[in-house]
Amino acid sequence: MNEMLLQLGKNAKEAENALRTITTDKKNKVLTAVADHLVECTEQLLKANAEDVANGKKNNMPEGLIDRLLLTEERIQGMAEGLRQLVSLEDPIGEVTGMKKRPNGLLIGQKRVPLGVIGIIYEARPNVTADAFGLCFKTGNVVILKGGSDVIHSNKAIVDCIRETLENEGVTVNAIQLIEDTSRETAAEFMKMNEYVDVLIPRGGRGLIKAVVNQSTIPVIETGTGNCHIYVDETADLNMAADIIMNAKTQRVGVCNACESLLVNAAVKDELLPVLAERLKTKDVEMRADEAARPLMPGAVPATEEDWGTEYLDYILSIKVVYSVDEAIAHINRYNTGHSEAIITNNYTNAQKFLDEVDAAAVYVNASTRFTDGFEFGYGAEIGISTQKLHARGPMGLLALTTTKYIIYGNGQIRK
Repeated sequence: MNEMLLQLGKNAKEAENALRTITTDKKNKVLTAVADHLVECTEQLLKANAEDVANGKKNNMPEGLIDRLLLTEERIQGMAEGLRQLVSLEDPIGEVTGMKKRPNGLLIGQKRVPLGVIGIIYEARPNVTADAFGLCFKTGNVVILKGGSDVIHSNKAIVDCIRETLENEGVTVNAIQLIEDTSRETAAEFMKMNEYVDVLIPRGGRGLIKAVVNQSTIPVIETGTGNCHIYVDETADLNMAADIIMNAKTQRVGVCNACESLLVNAAVKDELLPVLAERLKTKDVEMRADEAARPLMPGAVPATEEDWGTEYLDYILSIKVVYSVDEAIAHINRYNTGHSEAIITNNYTNAQKFLDEVDAAAVYVNASTRFTDGFEFGYGAEIGISTQKLHARGPMGLLALTTTKYIIYGNGQIRK
């Protein structure tokens, strides 16, 4: 195995023992100090990020991904605020649940404990670096980060800032480590480090997530891509529907909870689609529409079968006309990625049907899919949005980074 990775693994295991006994008060003090120091490091972080952004533009990175890569003073403040919000949240570690007394006198319960060493492989999202540290540290987990080459300068600057704070606070700096070699070969080796890493969490596009799921010998929590839909029902408030669609599609296009596909009930297509087309044009959104929608949306191009299943992460929206809530649900369940889906309706029965029958981590009634986010859900930062069904689903906050162990109290019992 790569000597650098081997050393990181050994460092992580040593740090795991140190973090296992750290008190909640100490965790909160360190998180506050890290948040403050990130803001103090704003100039260095922006300088490093500017290098990544310049490289991205030189390599013709799509505008939506450039936006995802970009750090601003406001976004650095947001990273710090996410860490401060974690301070205010209850520490789940040490919680004892379900204690019961057996007929033989044994007291058996479960205690919440850290997962251990968490590996995270991710793409061009520098905020993930701070978010991942905060959630892992609050739950007593060590984190090893493997970011992409697109964001290496930003990641190094953020990790250096965090490690400086850890050292100043008398905590092992190896609570967070960054793999600075961004090659695919090193990533593939990292995925095989099950002796040192307890769980691996990929964050990125379909290709990255598929590679990790297929290659890793470490248990994986799959944070899926977001082919998110909005369905406008025949009873919808169309002004509200247009506002929600514009927010979900254009507020930030390069994020996994952005709307990628719009379904419109045929009963409201004539009233909604021409108005919506004009609004989408103001944001230069390319409209890919089916045969029923295209005549109502000047400038729209024909949608293909591939469009229904595509996460664009760009100023592109697919549009399809449907004739019932059942057809909308069937389409969504066929093409979605299990992330976030929304219905705009004033019909209670249709709303409940949509909530019950759509298979996704987050299902909305009359709200933008952009809210599927740990910060918005009140979890502080998030480690990712899980689209699988085992262990964790949806925005992964503190509880998702813990497991339990049984604790048993006896007074001399022996098994007969």
